[in-house]
Amino acid sequence: MDKKYFNDAIIGNNNITASFTKKGELLRLCYPGPDYKQYIESLQTGVKINDSALIYLHEDINNEYYQEYISNTNVLQTNILNTYFNLRIVQTDFIPINENILVKKYKFINENSIDLNVNFLIHSKALTNLVNDTCSYCKNDCLIQFTHDNAICIFSKNKLLSYQVNGGSYNFHEGVIGGKDYIGLSADSSISYDIGVIKPGKEASIEIYVYINNNEEKCLLNELDVEIERFRKIDLNKSLEDTKKYWKKYVKDHDKLGIEKSNIDEKVKKIYYRTILLYPLLINEKTGGISASIETDEFKTMCGKYSFCWPRDAVFITKAFDILGMEKGSTMFYEIFCKKTQSRNGRWEQRFYTDCRLASCWGFQIDETASVIIGVYDHYRYCKDKNFLKDTLKMCENAIKYLENYVDKMLKGELIEYGYDLWEEFEGLSFYSISAIFCAYDRMIKIYNEVIGLFDNNRLKKEAINKQLAILNKDIVLIKDFALRTFYDEEKKSFVRNCVDRRADISLLGAVVPFNMLKPNEKIVENTIERIDMTIRTYTGGYVRYENDGYIGGYNPWPIATLWMALYNIEKGDYDKAIENFGFVITSCSEYGFLGEQVDNQTKKPAWIIGLAWSHAMFIIVLEKLKKLKLL
Repeated sequence: MDKKYFNDAIIGNNNITASFTKKGELLRLCYPGPDYKQYIESLQTGVKINDSALIYLHEDINNEYYQEYISNTNVLQTNILNTYFNLRIVQTDFIPINENILVKKYKFINENSIDLNVNFLIHSKALTNLVNDTCSYCKNDCLIQFTHDNAICIFSKNKLLSYQVNGGSYNFHEGVIGGKDYIGLSADSSISYDIGVIKPGKEASIEIYVYINNNEEKCLLNELDVEIERFRKIDLNKSLEDTKKYWKKYVKDHDKLGIEKSNIDEKVKKIYYRTILLYPLLINEKTGGISASIETDEFKTMCGKYSFCWPRDAVFITKAFDILGMEKGSTMFYEIFCKKTQSRNGRWEQRFYTDCRLASCWGFQIDETASVIIGVYDHYRYCKDKNFLKDTLKMCENAIKYLENYVDKMLKGELIEYGYDLWEEFEGLSFYSISAIFCAYDRMIKIYNEVIGLFDNNRLKKEAINKQLAILNKDIVLIKDFALRTFYDEEKKSFVRNCVDRRADISLLGAVVPFNMLKPNEKIVENTIERIDMTIRTYTGGYVRYENDGYIGGYNPWPIATLWMALYNIEKGDYDKAIENFGFVITSCSEYGFLGEQVDNQTKKPAWIIGLAWSHAMFIIVLEKLKKLKLL
């Protein structure tokens, strides 16, 4: 797979997620979850017109591009005009809600004054490796690229003009493919279709299916043929209309902030709607696991990969779920994903696949465990379901016992394993992590006070709860005192993120929001904010994470950091500054309404990870507060 860092557009359903470039090239295809696994290394398409060589649809000097989502849907349309032949190609990509297929509809329009004879070619390079070898098999007018477990099937209702199973990449660029092999040891194959002669002012079309087969469920030798024929009988025009209607209704049903009928800025609406449409593409429908984003860097050349579920990040995202009326996703995350991923000692590790399996890690973060307890109570505040609290109580009790053991050793100076900070870089005690533990204690106290009445007929359980409440109420005071003593820098007259590099960090705001350990108007907090403004606010008005933040090679602002400052300013009542913070993020979205992880200071556009779920969550959280205050 080439290094393809930017997913400009994302579509999908409950099982399949696909990403594209601005020119309509398919980058990634994931099934059965948003994070695992991928199947396509590259899928190139092109046309051979009259006697020309191949014209690549997604990269040609004579091509002009315009791309957009069909309004309030996950249906993507890419308009490609080849100015040399004046052939316009309208490519529509969508994934039906209840089928495991990517549908690619192509309309060819002759805007020339001469006849255009068009052949359409597809070159597919499937992902393969030594222990999961991919081979190709052409039968029933279908290209099947199969491994032991799965098969990618590319086909149409049209008959194939030609195919090349082996060595397709060698002559694909010529626009002429062929060969005797119908099956071979190649993951690199091509097929072509005859579109025919298109008269001036006329048009022709073809529909391509990309289907992912589970070989255990349907044998590719016999049963797969039946499934392919079933797909060929589907009315794709109706399927497209049904898909558009589904997503439009989905947006309407989850417009819980009433944005559609408001006079809010159109860019705000665009991000809001795109957030609603993005979230169902990132959640694992079976477990509630939430992928941080679509993968960006499979080779780990710039980072440690992104398409995983961090419990902490997901807690912010479930807050946005609740605001948007996606409570079912939040409940699944806590009742299924968190229960399955909690270690026996009560801790959550750094990150997981969305199917609950442990992903690659390089340590643990204590705030991950604290955050889940916080998230459980915050979700309860929306769902008002005490049975939810009761169902997750044992999980939270296991987590709080782990935190109590951590706090006990921390207060005695006996900690051996500290864990990493929020940004996964510094290993040791950090102000953010201790603030998170403080809040977890506070939320556990609130959880116990809510559920204790459910155990009126269980004297022993009530006594155990009261005993725990006494411990938590005593220790929460000690935790706050420890944090204030340990992380206050007398020389700087402000808090520092840790006691080693002593830098200013946007996560210092966590002590105020969302953890409520400190009040926004306390002098020591205001001093800290002043230092943050002097050190990590960029000339464009956004905020980086911390002093000398050089992640991904630049001192770029982060939407997360800037929206965090907006939340602080809202808490403080400094609404003009909050609006300014919010405005910076609004101007930094992609043309489709996606928020990135970072913002390029020069272009004011996403610089890394387009469609980061955490960024979108912070946007929704801030938007709800501004809307309630009638500031938008």
